[in-house]
Formats: sequence, structure tokens, C-alpha cells
Amino acid sequence: METPHERSRQRASMTTILKLFLPSALGIVIFFVPVEIAGRSTILLDHMVTGARGLLGDYSGVYALAMIMAGTAYPLIKGYWRRNLTERIFTALKVLGVVAALMALTGWGPAFLHEPDMLPFLFERLVIPVGLLVPIGAIFLALLISYGLLELIGVLVQPVMRPIWRTPGRSAIDAVASFVGSYSIGLLITNRVYQAGQYSAREAAIIATGFSTVSATFMIIVARTLDLMSLWNLYFWLTLLITFIVTAITVRLPPLSRMDDGAADGEPEAVPGKRLATAWHTGLEVAAKAPGLHRSVALNFKEGLVMAISILPSIMSVGLLGLLAAKYTPLFEWLGWLFYPFVAIWGLPDAAALAQASAAGLAEMFLPALLMAEAEFVARFAAGVVSVSAVLFFSASIPCILSTSIPLTVGRMLAVWFIRVALSLLLAVPTGYLVQAIIN
Repeated sequence: METPHERSRQRASMTTILKLFLPSALGIVIFFVPVEIAGRSTILLDHMVTGARGLLGDYSGVYALAMIMAGTAYPLIKGYWRRNLTERIFTALKVLGVVAALMALTGWGPAFLHEPDMLPFLFERLVIPVGLLVPIGAIFLALLISYGLLELIGVLVQPVMRPIWRTPGRSAIDAVASFVGSYSIGLLITNRVYQAGQYSAREAAIIATGFSTVSATFMIIVARTLDLMSLWNLYFWLTLLITFIVTAITVRLPPLSRMDDGAADGEPEAVPGKRLATAWHTGLEVAAKAPGLHRSVALNFKEGLVMAISILPSIMSVGLLGLLAAKYTPLFEWLGWLFYPFVAIWGLPDAAALAQASAAGLAEMFLPALLMAEAEFVARFAAGVVSVSAVLFFSASIPCILSTSIPLTVGRMLAVWFIRVALSLLLAVPTGYLVQAIIN
């Protein structure tokens, strides 16, 4: 017969199991399961952001401006601008971001800045959605990362993640979150796990520069622009494959290979033959120690808000400077010649144009697609792949990474970006020829 003490332990165990599965299951539904609402099929988080924007209506621009102003004031109040030259430069750029946002909202300023591919594109297509997505996403992020799911899945997929990408198993969650939600959500998860000492500096840097790519919804926009929607499945899966092959190569090269690889609280290694048991016990252990939901939500929301206000002014200013440079200066044309050999080797007629468009992706990931929209098929396909697989760009992902605790400098990110674009072009052009042969 069970003693009262045994019954109490059993209840506690059942409580822990529910604590592991209920928040995690809800988190999976919100972040990963597409749901059709009002004729639009996307994840619930995206529906929430759309709903929030609808509720705000015309005030969504005012909200974005308020966030940008808060993000500009934050480093000045906290004194972060004194840390180093990079912080001072980005603080100045944030002030420029306020001016750019005011112009976008009021219509004030030179006419060329108000062309559809300049301030309206940045403000409407990037700043407002990111300004809503990051804080709202952070509220629900606690469900995914605080109750043991990360650790349970991490142990299960170790045999794949460690040998190929040299990251812990739990990084698979970051990759999926970036892809179905947003790179900003993926980076939010990565930063939280890194701050908890569960990723080394090198692991966090690999995830931030290799997995935190644009979401599937952005890929659809790229495919539409390049007239690739008729072969969406081929484009989608091949782009994903090339992105992760490039990451697997990049992690073995400097600067990522030389970063510190010590983690304070690394992922437990499973005993051979007992992986499932290790994963189960690791997940339950974390769930048992997890704080109350309200505390987790409050902490994540605060961090999400800080990340959002840190990113938005930089998207506005750096993004605008990049778009202006691409449109009115030969900067990316010159930079493009560095990539020319990686395209010309395949004998592509549009080699110079594709190389230059790929270089322009450093300013904004959407630029290669815009610049190659009228090119022949293989060049269009390769531009669509590079838009996604490059991962790093100045209008959003680079400022986003700089706002985290991950020790990646602008110089390191530029080196990783160059390697990623060069490798992506080497793989994407022959893949484009292969797809052309399949469809013909």
C-alpha cells in the first residue's frame, strides 16, 4: 500500500511532467503550427502581430516612432555609448534613425527619400512589424525556453547538431524559431540561453550567424519578387539545404573556429543507449526548477522590449544608408567584384550583375532579389538563395546581433558574411542550372 509520502512524490512528479509539457506544447502551437484565420495561413504569433497592427491602425507608425526614440535614449541614459567606438557610432546612427522615422511618418524631407523602395519600405515593411513581433514574441518565448523543452530536444538531436554544426542539440530550437518566426526571435532565444551560460561564445556566434536567417514568410516575398513561386518547394528546400551546408563549412573556418568554446552550463552528454532516458530526465529537472509562468513572462518581455528598442533605430538609419548606397553610389558595384570569380567559374552570362546584387545584400537582404528581378532564370534562382543564406545584413540582423551579449564585432560579422556569400554563390549557381534542367 502507498504511503502518504509516496503519493506526495508521485503528485509532485505528475506536476513536473505537466509543467514540462503544457507550457512547451502551447509554445510549439504558437510558434510553429500554421493556422488559417481570415483566409491567411501562418503561425499564431504572426496572426497576433497582424491583429496588434490592425488594432493600432494609423497609430502603428506612432508606436514605432516612440520605440525608436526610446531606443535612442536608452544608451544615452545607461551610459553605454561610452563603452567603445562601435557603441558611439551606433548611438549616433540611432539619433539619425529618429530623424529618418520622423520623415517616414510625416512625409517631411527630400522627395527621393520617400520613393517606395526607400523610407516607406523600411518603415512599413521592417520597422513596424519587427517593433511588434519582438515584444509580443518575447511574452510567449517563456513557454518554449523556460520549462525543459529546449533541454529535452537538445539531448535527442545531439548526434546531428554536434558533428555537423558544432553546436549543442538545443540550438535546433533556435534554428526552427528563426525560420518559422523571425531571426529576431531566434536571436532572442540564443541570447537568453547564452546569458544563462548554456552556450559558449563560439556556439552562440555560430547560431547567430548561421541559423538566424529570415523567416519562411520573407522567403515567399523573395520568391514572388523573383518569379519563383511556380517552383516554391524546390526553391524552399534547396535554399534551406544550401544555407545549412554553408553554415557547416563556415563553423570550421576563422573567425568562428577561433572563438572561445567554454560554456558554464553545457548540455549533458547522453550515455550510449540511454539518450531518450537522459533527455527525459534533463527536461524534467529543468521543469522542476523553473520559476512561475508570470516571472518567466515578465523577464522575457522586458528583454524583448529592450531588444526591440535597440534594433529599431539601427534598422531605420543603417538600412536607409545601405539603400541609398545601393541606389546612388558604386560601392556595392565595387564590392561585387570580390564575388565575381565565384560566379564566373560557372560561365553564367549575368555573372557581374549577380555578384554586385549579392554584395548589395549586405545593406538589406531583399536587395539581391530587387536588383535581379528581371534576370534570366539561373541568376534569379541564385539571387533568391543568397538573399536567405547570407544571413547577415546591416538593415536588421547585424544591429540585432550587436544589441545582444554575444561577442561578435562588426569586423567578425563582415568576415563571416563574405565567406557565406562566396560559398552560397558557389553552390547556388550550379543548383540553379540543375533546377532549370529539371523544370525543362
